[in-house]
Amino acid sequence: MSDNVLVIDEGLTGEGLTGARHILVLPDRDAAEEVAGALPERFGTAQEPQLVRDALAGEDDAEDAQWLVVIEDPTGELDSAALDALADEYDGWLEAE
Repeated sequence: MSDNVLVIDEGLTGEGLTGARHILVLPDRDAAEEVAGALPERFGTAQEPQLVRDALAGEDDAEDAQWLVVIEDPTGELDSAALDALADEYDGWLEAE
């Protein structure tokens, strides 16, 4: 995983995101980084996904946060079931929009 991955630590605002997108919810940052690193090989994605820390309501501790992998898919070609299966390998899921 490259060191220049954009990490947003305040929640997903939608700024800069256009077209279709898929959101994978992962239990921790390590899992999110591994999934983000696997995307180009498994799905042929060229653009790096965004990693977003999603703090659980009422929790201030960084350990009590889910991590989101936000994948832009302007052409709608990515297979949602395959993305969900990838997230499931890391105890995560594909968020339904």
